[in-house]
Amino acid sequence: MQEQAKWLTLFVNRYLGSVAIALLHALHIRPSHPDLPIPEHVVMSLVVFMIAALGTLWLRPRLSVDNPGGAQQMAELLITNPVGFGIRDVLVENAHDKKGKYVAMVGSVAVFILLSNILSVFPAFSAPTSAVPVPLGCAIVTFLYFNWQGIRHHGPGGYLKHFAGPVWWLAPLMFPVEIISTSARLLSLTVRLWANIFASDLLYVIFLGLLVGPATWGWSKTPVLGVALGIFPALIPIAFIGLHIFVAIIQTYVFALLPAIYIGIATADEH
Repeated sequence: MQEQAKWLTLFVNRYLGSVAIALLHALHIRPSHPDLPIPEHVVMSLVVFMIAALGTLWLRPRLSVDNPGGAQQMAELLITNPVGFGIRDVLVENAHDKKGKYVAMVGSVAVFILLSNILSVFPAFSAPTSAVPVPLGCAIVTFLYFNWQGIRHHGPGGYLKHFAGPVWWLAPLMFPVEIISTSARLLSLTVRLWANIFASDLLYVIFLGLLVGPATWGWSKTPVLGVALGIFPALIPIAFIGLHIFVAIIQTYVFALLPAIYIGIATADEH
């Protein structure tokens, strides 16, 4: 899956690589691959941003209260839906966000992750979330955001006291445990998203490679045998595309659910 998007990475580096190298040198950073200073996951992330921006610009003038179109209805299902699977539904249930003040931030990260996860379904692209830096960046943004909301709600001193627990004599034990537990959320958010998307892409490539081999061998013997052995492999991509889309949606939901839980914990008045 990584090789299929190489053409776009090479194209971007051909025209913008010198600019990236100059910027990195100005920051005293030496690129690990001087021939490709803009990594593939960065290029794919920019593609996702462009898709999201263009989709928003296209949808915004078409929004209607009286006559919503199909695209608007699908977008609204991302926010709220009858099964409680939407971003706002998750925030209301876990962060008690009835006013929707967290929807913009959590929703932006969730939409970016959803588009990133699904991007590799298209042959010319790869999923940026299959590279560790992208899930790590999303996790860092989420980590800073829910802690900032906790500080805003309780104040700096009150938020630190929040980690000590309600029993004062257990505070010396609870404080470091809570700090470590909260910091570990950064790792868990990163690894969970990266591992699932990477595994989904890898599984597709492995099975496709295993099934294409017999078809190639059969074709070398006789075209009839090659076609017969190639029918089943031809159906495998469809099954794995469906599986990949399912994994992409589930991981997006998880990455919206966990920040909602963390915001709820950070802003809770009782711990």
